Amino acid sequence: MYIIVGLGNPGVEYSRTRHNTGRMATEFMSGKVSGIKIITPDTFMNKTGVAVVKVVKSKKAAENLIVLYDDLDLPLGTLKISYNRSSGGHKGLESIIKALKTREFIRIRIGIGKKGDVEKHILGEFKKPELETLKKVFKCTSEAVQMIVEDGLERAMNKFNQ
Repeated sequence: MYIIVGLGNPGVEYSRTRHNTGRMATEFMSGKVSGIKIITPDTFMNKTGVAVVKVVKSKKAAENLIVLYDDLDLPLGTLKISYNRSSGGHKGLESIIKALKTREFIRIRIGIGKKGDVEKHILGEFKKPELETLKKVFKCTSEAVQMIVEDGLERAMNKFNQ
């Protein structure tokens, strides 16, 4: 069983912000992907590790963890799958790595693009045309997760990391 964690902040005021892209992706895939358990932490982004370590209790279990999150360095509407990488400065990932004491888990980075002031951009809400683009990338994200579950990480990376 794979555990899927979508990074984001709790609360209605954050629900459609760019920093909640991971959480939005898990909402989209709920019920569409088999062989997974979706976790939606009720902690703020920089404390996500506290919630994840309650479910992922060993380094072995972390190998079946897939974390979905926003990435400024990828264009809006793109995704990239990786494994055993650094946090890249993402506070939610830093929290998970610290809590689990390992980087050995799968990540799916979902592009939100980079515009102007970073904090204002990530905490800003998506515009309507951007939401349409997100629906397409969330569909691809769901397909990528399903392929990881059924066919393995390497095959999914070969297909989706283009």
